[in-house]
Amino acid sequence: MVTTATDGTDRSPPARGRRPSTTRRAVARAALDLFWRQGYDETTVDDIAAAVGVSRRTFFRYYESKREVVWGEFDNELARLRRALQWAPVERPMMDVLREAVVSTNGFGADELDELRIRIRLISSVPTLVAHSAVRYGEWCEVVAGFVAARTGGDPEALGPQTVARAALGAATAAFISWARNGGGELAGEVDRAFRLLAAGCTEDRMGR
Repeated sequence: MVTTATDGTDRSPPARGRRPSTTRRAVARAALDLFWRQGYDETTVDDIAAAVGVSRRTFFRYYESKREVVWGEFDNELARLRRALQWAPVERPMMDVLREAVVSTNGFGADELDELRIRIRLISSVPTLVAHSAVRYGEWCEVVAGFVAARTGGDPEALGPQTVARAALGAATAAFISWARNGGGELAGEVDRAFRLLAAGCTEDRMGR
């Protein structure tokens, strides 16, 4: 009998002689489990492939490298953030728009939270990933600085937009790390609170000074 999961995955038994199929999510789950249990640097691509039951070549069909597994769907989240900022009503205060956009684009299902905690702890503690985070966070700041510049009529590279972008990154990072370490509370609430604290000192009329 052929059955299909809610995510559209075919649950029918594999044909004889055919390697069982997998998914990007299955690869990520296996990799994160290994990273957490035996260490990121100690885990190889071959280890991950073996845990999922696929070849090394198949792993690279899903991820360019093992560090990209840790960052998950960051590119998609970045695209959602850009759209949320671009389409926000112009009458809404700049920092309110930024806070709401960051909160809305970081919504995670209950079944994703344990994996998210592992991702955050790895990114904030493994030297290799900490170094790579400068690139990924830089992309995030470009989106935010572009939004601030559009709102204030300035240059994305100017001090004002860059200050807001870097401060916003700090607020988001602090909220995520606090949530991951404390193991309780609601992530969206932590992000919201961090951005409200930030907004107290960042207003549009100050950006041109």
